[in-house]
Amino acid sequence: MFVFENQLRVRYAETDQMGYMYYGNYAAFYEVARTEMLRSTGISYKELEDMGVMLPVLELKCRYLKPARYDELITIRTKIRVKPSIRLKFEHEFFNEAGELIHTGSAELVFVDIVKNKPCLPPAIFQEKMVAYFGE
Repeated sequence: MFVFENQLRVRYAETDQMGYMYYGNYAAFYEVARTEMLRSTGISYKELEDMGVMLPVLELKCRYLKPARYDELITIRTKIRVKPSIRLKFEHEFFNEAGELIHTGSAELVFVDIVKNKPCLPPAIFQEKMVAYFGE
């Protein structure tokens, strides 16, 4: 299993009239978390795209437990439980500054060959990076 944590602060522009983070902005936080998670392996989304692979989202799930509030520093714990193949599922947990679990969600993506516009296996370099977390 691959687990990664990063932090993001809820900005004023991301909140609604009540000072809560607007529900649609959680997906943007997911994207930042998974981008930074991949970057931590030494490979970035941009590099994957340069290799001819894109990662569109197939499914997005969200569960709102407590609001994320304006100016709060949110810790996002992101997990990949299953060794990536054609599909790649990220699970997210958001914690407020008090350490309370306030949100859970997941995003399932698929590796797609940019030229063929068809699902494909991840590039060999990506698969090599995953060995550290999932073995051969």
